[in-house]
Amino acid sequence: MTDKYFNINAEGCSIRCKLYYDELSQVRSAVLFGHGFGGHKDNRAAERFARRMLEKNKGCVLMTFNWPCHGDDVRKLLRLEDCDRYLRLAVAWLRERFPEAALYAYATSFGGYLFLKYLSEQENPFRRVALRCPAVCMYRVLSGVIMSEEDRKRLERGKPIQVGFDRKVEIDGALLESLRQADIQQRDFLPLAEDILIFQGTKDEVVPPDAVMAFADQNLIECIPVEGADHRFLDPAKMDFVIAGILAFFGLR
Repeated sequence: MTDKYFNINAEGCSIRCKLYYDELSQVRSAVLFGHGFGGHKDNRAAERFARRMLEKNKGCVLMTFNWPCHGDDVRKLLRLEDCDRYLRLAVAWLRERFPEAALYAYATSFGGYLFLKYLSEQENPFRRVALRCPAVCMYRVLSGVIMSEEDRKRLERGKPIQVGFDRKVEIDGALLESLRQADIQQRDFLPLAEDILIFQGTKDEVVPPDAVMAFADQNLIECIPVEGADHRFLDPAKMDFVIAGILAFFGLR
């Protein structure tokens, strides 16, 4: 397996990307991976998935990219409209670079929220979409789990805060309000239900499993609970179970 870094420079953006592949002459399938809040393109789960996929599927690629304000991205203040733009440009790059390839999506946590938001507002460019612990209630996750009480008080005073995991992300009250308004739990995904698959850890400490299961039930989306799995699926056996399930869902066993 080979990987390479590159940038997508368009519309005033410089999106830091990473591509996993064996060879690029006859790509039949391309997977776009969306990482979680505070993460980055060098995502271990994405690399593990790419390695397993490429073991038996040589005509495939997997692309990761930094969301705005994540990893080594240069933007300073997170905005949902910038996230939408990055995702649209990433899709456009894959379409242009691999015009004959079927596109698939695999996203986790905040990435899952952003992919679902994009599907409900823009288009569905993907043959199938797999989500792991998607933050369907991202406003609740950010305000009630990721942020501290001191963070909330600072936002109430109109001050920006820095929150996150691998890299601290700067947010403000406007970002929190945009998340509250863009509540994907209130949107209709029934037309897309057959092409979406969710894996949800029952011990997820970040995204409430009940919210994910309710979202899936409401939209008739298949949601597979993984007993004992935490948000990041740190147990390799549980992660491998998800990878195998997604590859089968994509038809890339």
